[in-house]
Order: sequence, then structure tokens, then C-alpha cells
Amino acid sequence: MENMPHYAMITPSPLSFDATVEALRAALAAQGFGILCEIDVSTTLKKKMNADYPRTVILGACNPPLALRVLTAAPDIATLLPCNVVVRMTGDQVEMAAINPMVMAMMIAHPEVDAVAKEADKRLRSAIEAVAGG
Repeated sequence: MENMPHYAMITPSPLSFDATVEALRAALAAQGFGILCEIDVSTTLKKKMNADYPRTVILGACNPPLALRVLTAAPDIATLLPCNVVVRMTGDQVEMAAINPMVMAMMIAHPEVDAVAKEADKRLRSAIEAVAGG
């Protein structure tokens, strides 16, 4: 497992929390991703369990052409979709984190899954880097 890439790509954001969420939505859209769902983790935990948790939002991102390719190649990969992209507070710092598609590809030995994972990885990294650059 030593050679396995980390399961998440984590990058600090120079922007405020709300500005990061909006900039990340735009950057993901520029890379062909739509947001299928949005989960406000901290609000949900407060409401359901009266638990305080640092501000965290999960964006369920999907690039339809990539999703169709990978689902056609390996239908059970649907259990790993959409690609989660997270904006969270860590202390005073806003952080972005996304699933590393290459880790998902390692679970399924299929050349088309590998190809889609590489493309998704490139697009997710580009979106995060666009926000991190300010």
C-alpha cells in the first residue's frame, strides 16, 4: 500500500469559505462538471444531532461524458460516483479536498476506467488549482 496515492487531493484556498464554494462551482463547470448534490455537513449535524462541526460543504460533481464512459465500462463504479469535492474550515483556513480518481481506478482493473480516471483527475486538479491561484 506504500505506493498507493493518497485518496484525497487537499489544497488550501486563499478565499473566504463562501467565495471558495462559488469559485469552485465555476471552476468545476469550466472543466465540464455539474453539481448533482450539495450537502451542508455542519448544518445537517447540528440539526440532526445538535453537534457542532466545522463548516463543511460537499459538492457532488459529475462530468456526464466521463460518467457515461466509466459506467459503460464498469457499471458497478456507480457506487463511487459522483466525485465528491469538499470545502471545509480547518481552524482559520479554508481548504478544498477532492477524491483522487486514480485511487478509485486502482480498485477496478479496466483500461477504460484508468483512462477516465486520468481525465477526471486532470480536470478536478485544474478546477482546484484555478481556485487556489486566487
